[in-house]
Amino acid sequence: MTAVRTRFAALATATLGLGLALGVASPAAAHNYVVSSTPEDGATISEVPGFFIIAASDVMLDLAGDGAGFGLQVTDEQGRYYGDGCITVQGAELSTVGALGSAGEYTLTYQFISADGHTVSDALTFRYEPAAGEVEQAGVASAPECGTSGATATGVVPATDEASTVVGFIVGIIVGLVALAVLVALVIRLRSKSDADAPADGAVPPSGA
Repeated sequence: MTAVRTRFAALATATLGLGLALGVASPAAAHNYVVSSTPEDGATISEVPGFFIIAASDVMLDLAGDGAGFGLQVTDEQGRYYGDGCITVQGAELSTVGALGSAGEYTLTYQFISADGHTVSDALTFRYEPAAGEVEQAGVASAPECGTSGATATGVVPATDEASTVVGFIVGIIVGLVALAVLVALVIRLRSKSDADAPADGAVPPSGA
């Protein structure tokens, strides 16, 4: 019996040790890492990409849905910033609208929250040799804040303004329909009351005193 208890205790100790080891290793195994980027680190590009993108090995943790703790910035050799400061977190990707200035070396600095809650931040560099016809954007001295600029890097008014106009138009139509419905209901009610007060056909109205 003692030998059995000893073997059981040894097995329980080994199992507990293995569980603790796996528990310690799990966060490390779940830690996100970058699998690709647009552009790639060290690449030379001749066109401004539609979006600068950082793709990770697992989904990014954006619990609030507002990108808090996330960042994606593009700077040139003089430290000037490019883009509108807006970022998008979707699944395992972090992106921002592409915008660059003149030819030269650029740095793409990123930060995101891993699926296990850890923050991952780093930077990559690339060279830009613009082809003919590429639009050059003027860099700014400080990091742009999303929503403070009246236009995107390409000079197009953000879609949110158009969406607000459409929403306002729809709300106006709904209010008009509601007002019309109230008016129709009021007319029907007055007509019903008038019919109820009118004497029936053939009935003699009461004579006055």
